[in-house]
Amino acid sequence: MAETVLIVDDHPGFRAAARRLLELEGYEVVGEAEDGMSAIHAARELRPDFILLDVQLPDVDGFEVAERLCVDPSAPLIVLTSSRDRSDYGPCLAHTPARGFVPKAELSAAGIADILAA
Repeated sequence: MAETVLIVDDHPGFRAAARRLLELEGYEVVGEAEDGMSAIHAARELRPDFILLDVQLPDVDGFEVAERLCVDPSAPLIVLTSSRDRSDYGPCLAHTPARGFVPKAELSAAGIADILAA
């Protein structure tokens, strides 16, 4: 099981809620980032097992962040999230190197574990 996580979202309230949820389920949150460039830097510095990555960020979107990080063979697993539905992203989800996608409204540690185990 992936144990350490970096949470990337531009909304502090969501980051705090995701942190609480994941920590209650035994994950160690090693960092947070509020935009894409900070996420790339934090991922390289902190080396988390996985990244919970918002699709809609103020500078570089989550799809681009995933692409940039996944050129490294030792990149962490990435789970994309959004307040929007999966169908809103269509082919982008099919072509992303991210492991999976979970809508923010459906975020759960069990759902994350299922995606990471796939």
